[in-house]
Amino acid sequence: MRLEGKAIRLGDNINTDFIISGRYKFAITDMKELAKHIMEDIDPTFPSKIVSGKSMIVAGNNFGMGSSREQAPLVIKEAGIVAVLAKQFARIFYRNSFNIGLPLIEVDTDRIEDSDLLQIDLEKGVVRNLSKNIELEIKPFPAFMQELLREGGIMNFYRKYSRLPEVK
Repeated sequence: MRLEGKAIRLGDNINTDFIISGRYKFAITDMKELAKHIMEDIDPTFPSKIVSGKSMIVAGNNFGMGSSREQAPLVIKEAGIVAVLAKQFARIFYRNSFNIGLPLIEVDTDRIEDSDLLQIDLEKGVVRNLSKNIELEIKPFPAFMQELLREGGIMNFYRKYSRLPEVK
């Protein structure tokens, strides 16, 4: 599975309230509407930087820390972000993201800048920074995780196949 997109750079310790402010938790239930407010507390222009299906968030350490609210990864996916790259993710955020089919890539992001064009090969375990002509190694994703991502998450996989993917 390959992904491509332009980097939107963020820093360390991006918590779920930065991703989508808690003030919208009950006020807005429609994900399309909620996605219009992604990251607005740290960058009010963030939504305008997203090109749906062609943007990737690139962050530092501890991305997704904070509450276990599922709205955070759902909003990222609904906003059109194709993947999130960070040095490290909060574990529950990581699990929630894969459950909905949002790829999270753990990689040293120090050599990725805002607007760099990135290409990710999940089978080979490579992130290519096409803007700088460099490759960053990642651990290749197991086949079952790639299946979940291809189908858009665990629920979509189960609806289609009436089973969970085999872990080998």
